[in-house]
Amino acid sequence: MKTWGAIRSYPWVSLTLLALAVVLALESSGQSGPARWVATAFGAAVGLWVSVGMVRDLLRGHWGVDVLAVTAIAATLLVGEYIAALVVCLMITGGEALEDFAAGRARKNLSALLERAPQAAHRLLPDGAAEDVPLEAVEVGDRLLVRPAEVVPVDGLLAPGPDGRVVEAEFDESSLTGESLPVLRRSGDEVLSGALNGQQAVVLEATARPADSQYARILALVQEAAGSRAPLVRLADRYAVPFTVVAYLIGGIAWWASGDPVRFAEVLVVATPCPLLIAAPVAFLGGMSRAARNGVIVKSGGTIEALGSARTVAFDKTGTLTYGRPELLDVRPARTPAGGEVLTARELLRLAGSAEQYSVHVLADSIRAAAEDGGLGLLTATEAGEVATHGVTALLGGRRVIVGKPAYVRRHAPGLVPAELRPGESAVYVGVDGVFAGTLILSDRLRANAPATLAALDRLGVHSRMMLTGDAEATARYVADQAGITEVHAELLPEDKVRIVRQAAPGPVMMVGDGVNDAPVLAVADVGVAMGARGSTAASETADVVVIRDDVSRVAVAVAVGRRTLRVARESIWTGIALSLVLMVVAAFGLIPAVAGALSQELVDAVAILNSLRAMRPGRHEGVDAGVLVDRTAAEPADARAG
Repeated sequence: MKTWGAIRSYPWVSLTLLALAVVLALESSGQSGPARWVATAFGAAVGLWVSVGMVRDLLRGHWGVDVLAVTAIAATLLVGEYIAALVVCLMITGGEALEDFAAGRARKNLSALLERAPQAAHRLLPDGAAEDVPLEAVEVGDRLLVRPAEVVPVDGLLAPGPDGRVVEAEFDESSLTGESLPVLRRSGDEVLSGALNGQQAVVLEATARPADSQYARILALVQEAAGSRAPLVRLADRYAVPFTVVAYLIGGIAWWASGDPVRFAEVLVVATPCPLLIAAPVAFLGGMSRAARNGVIVKSGGTIEALGSARTVAFDKTGTLTYGRPELLDVRPARTPAGGEVLTARELLRLAGSAEQYSVHVLADSIRAAAEDGGLGLLTATEAGEVATHGVTALLGGRRVIVGKPAYVRRHAPGLVPAELRPGESAVYVGVDGVFAGTLILSDRLRANAPATLAALDRLGVHSRMMLTGDAEATARYVADQAGITEVHAELLPEDKVRIVRQAAPGPVMMVGDGVNDAPVLAVADVGVAMGARGSTAASETADVVVIRDDVSRVAVAVAVGRRTLRVARESIWTGIALSLVLMVVAAFGLIPAVAGALSQELVDAVAILNSLRAMRPGRHEGVDAGVLVDRTAAEPADARAG
């Protein structure tokens, strides 16, 4: 069955092998005439088949390496080297199968996530029994049994034991985060879908539907990455024109010097450019696989190439360079002209927390959580709306509450007094019924490994580094100084970020962000990198690279993988070119018969492919050269609206 499947998948390979067997059989029986006609007819058919694609490429203005292959077939047939012509046909038709085989090895790690995706869940009934249901039938709030060594089907909270006791369980999150050691979770902790349960059965309370869970988002990204094609044209075909010209030149000189047209055919046979066609895509796919093992999903081979060439990087601040979990430090009610407070601190926090229920900004979560932790009952709005990156307005118990940036609140509540802030602090302003009501002070800490990550990028050749943020200038400067960034652009709107990235130099330019407001700039950057572990779906969908671990150091690792992959791809191409040039020179002196030359070219192909597969393995100093520190405080709390 496997043999029949291979024949159906690669019919030209099968037909070429059949034609070669028939020709050899006819030759061995002394029937050279019929052998020549069979070989000529089949070689002409293959040449015509390849020529169709070649002409289409030429009409699109793309000069590829297929020109050499077609010329080699024609030349060998014209000078009577028809067995050599069939070997060249086998190289061309077998190149696709050889590429697929090598690519299959390179995709192995990339497809591992897809192969282990759960298809069903064990939902607990009220009587405690478990029923198996299709994964898509799981709803938020369902209690699910996860047996030992099973993959967690949806995001959920680890439930306590039957008697209310705290349950502790270990989960392998390596497929999600790249962290090799199991992590310990306790009752009430979040467990992400895709994690592998340890040695005990546990119960989870679903907090997201399957389609909205972490694992489903990662699977969608992996499918997109696995389906991408490496950009052969962008790298390999840069060498196509000079390689073709050199081959024709050597072949022409050999023909002129010897007076024998067979020499021209013998040179072109060994010049068949399979290494150029195969080496780069195999290396790129290997690099994508290597990145996936490091918790980084790269969506295309073109992105791997851009990562390896990046010269400028721009970072968002909140949730990217900082932890993105601001802490509420102080509540400062505004003063009335008589010296009293417009609202008490508790009233101010309650109204602000209630309004922030209707915002998607990261600061809203911190303010809302602080109000809930303080035992303040949140109010339900009769109407609410948010102006992205500016603030939110809500009607709460008949009172109109405005929460957000100072310019936004001042338009609705004159009399706003700017807060006095220390470095690293941010202020969110509140207006109630047209009156300035007070200020909430928050702070977001720099990620512990951010300075090491920036230093690593500098060592990797990304010397131009900047911060793009919607936050206040003073706060942005404070964080940038800690991280080691000198170029800071603060108080930006999304369109400002897009403009700056488009004008940034030198390129390629890489942008790293995590929020909804970062989606446009991630889309226009040469390489958009989304911190997707906690970032928005919009950012992940528009980005070229998604870091599935909440760790900014993965950005440096991605660049290191890209650099190594691009180096391996170039080495493979140049190795193939060098070996082909040697064979061409030898063939020019008539020392390699056409058939032997065609077979020797297969060895050149094998060398190029095997070298390309090195991209799947880590470099000797991949982790050390990146200079990245593992952030052990990433789970701990870490700025202003739209950072």
